[in-house]
This record gives sequence, structure tokens and C-alpha cells, in this order.
Amino acid sequence: MTNPPSSYHQLKLRLGIGLAFNAIIILTEFIGGYLIHSIGIMSDAGHNLVDQGSLFLALYAHVLAIRPATGSHTFGYHRAGIVSAFINGLALLLTAAILGYFAIIRIISPMPVSGGWMIIIALTSFLANLTIALLLQKGAIEDINIRGAFWHMLADAWVSLGVVASGIGILLTGWNGLDPLISLILVGVIVKGTWPIFRESLDILLESTPPGIKTAHVIKAMERIDGVCNVHDLHIWAVEPRMIMLTCHVIVDHEPIQVKDQLLSTIQTTVAKEFGIHHLTVQLETQCAEPTFIHCDLNRLTNGLVNPDTMAHHAR
Repeated sequence: MTNPPSSYHQLKLRLGIGLAFNAIIILTEFIGGYLIHSIGIMSDAGHNLVDQGSLFLALYAHVLAIRPATGSHTFGYHRAGIVSAFINGLALLLTAAILGYFAIIRIISPMPVSGGWMIIIALTSFLANLTIALLLQKGAIEDINIRGAFWHMLADAWVSLGVVASGIGILLTGWNGLDPLISLILVGVIVKGTWPIFRESLDILLESTPPGIKTAHVIKAMERIDGVCNVHDLHIWAVEPRMIMLTCHVIVDHEPIQVKDQLLSTIQTTVAKEFGIHHLTVQLETQCAEPTFIHCDLNRLTNGLVNPDTMAHHAR
């Protein structure tokens, strides 16, 4: 493995600094919000927790990007980031539910809140989040992974300004109900930012077909190629969003080996050009006992309902 460039280490350091800064923000807001009875400050801490997950995943993906695949991890370590995203998303959705519950209770039974301390804590959070965003700004230009973390931190800076506005409103009006109302808005922001990450990571872990790709369209594109009679046992999944895989069996006409090699190349070029799938494994066949099975029935394999001849077919 070649040594990574100096820019790799610089960006890794900046991500590490961002994680440390954001961890301090989260602890400060949770503790400070608890002490001054501000559910709004604690909700902003929950939103910062979303960004902490984003920063961690960005750093994790950045580190793993240079690791090669091994005999025990033939796809490398790309799926580890997806597992982290799923766990992080689930934890944040639970956090949002808890904060929403307490915000509703606080609306029903308001408590006095120190607007001045709200402003100080939230303003500190704003400055820290803006600093982290600026640290990542250069790397965000070239790396989409870093760009996501950058926009998370920049958005959170503006959310913190919303909490500052809530503190100012409490100082001017004395209405403590502003605090839980801001909290409910922040809960909505957390859910909106977390749900797509949670859903996408769950789909990848379930090996669902990636969004934007229709299996029917892939089959039609392949069956339009001269020499292709049938496509079946089709599987399309993603190891991670940028790494889409495809395997399938294709029944072809009885042709010489040279023609089949050219046909295989045409299939690969067509799928790569039309669907952006560059890693595919195609089994060419001249006959099949189950050509109508577009998707392989794995339950028949696990339940032992397949005869030996069919099992041998699926093992190829």
C-alpha cells in the first residue's frame, strides 16, 4: 500500500479537531441546558449529536478509504461505515423522541428559563460550529464525503442562532414557552436530517436495490442486446452508496467462444454506461431449468427444497 498524500493527513487532523470541538459543544449544551432548565439548549445538543455522527463517519470513511481488501474482508471495510451510520441514526431518532416527549411536557407545565444563559451557551455553540465548518471548507471542495459533514456543521451553526433568538425572545417577553417550542422545531430538524441516513443505511444492510436503479430497466437493457435470450437470477446491491454490485445469469444463443466473449463485453459496457454499475459478474448459459426466475429464490436453497441438479446450477 502506498503512503497517503500529505493532504490526507491534513484533512484527517482537521476532522479530528472538529470531533473534539463538537464533543465539547455537546457536553456543554447538555449540562448547561439541564442546569438552566432549557429543553431548547438540550435539543440543540441533540442536533449537534447528529453532526458528531456525521463527522465520525466522515473521518472513518476517510481512514478506511486507503485500506485494501483482504482475504477475510474481500470487499474491504466499506460496510463498517454503513453499520455506524445505521446505529448512529437509530440512536438519534430515539434521542429526538425523548426530547420531543420532554418538550411537550414542558409546554404543558412551563418552567422558568434563564434567557441570558441560553444566549451565551447557544452563541458559543454557533461560533464553534462555524469554526469546524471553516476547517472542513477546503476539503469539501474535492471530497463529497467531507462536503456532507461541512454542510451539517454549517446548518447546525444556523440552528444555534435560532436558540439564541429564542433566548432573546424570553428576555424581552418573559414567555418561557418559547424554549420548548424551539425544542420541538429542533426535534423536527434532527428527524429530517437523520431519517434519510437511517433509511439509506438500513436499505444497504438489507442489500436492497440502490435507489434510482430499476431491475426491470436493467433486464430490458440487457435483453435488447443481440444474442441475449433471457436474464435471470439477477441481484443488484450496494456495499456502500458509491460501490454498486450486480450478478446475474444470461441465456445466450449457441455461439463460438469468441462471440460469447464479445457478447459479455457488450453486456458489461451497456450496464456500466446506462446504470453506472461497473462491478458486475455475469454467468453466460445456453440453457437453464429455471429461466423464468428473475430473482433467485434463496428460501428454496436454505430450506433444502432444491434437488441436487438445481443446487449445482445455483452454485455455478
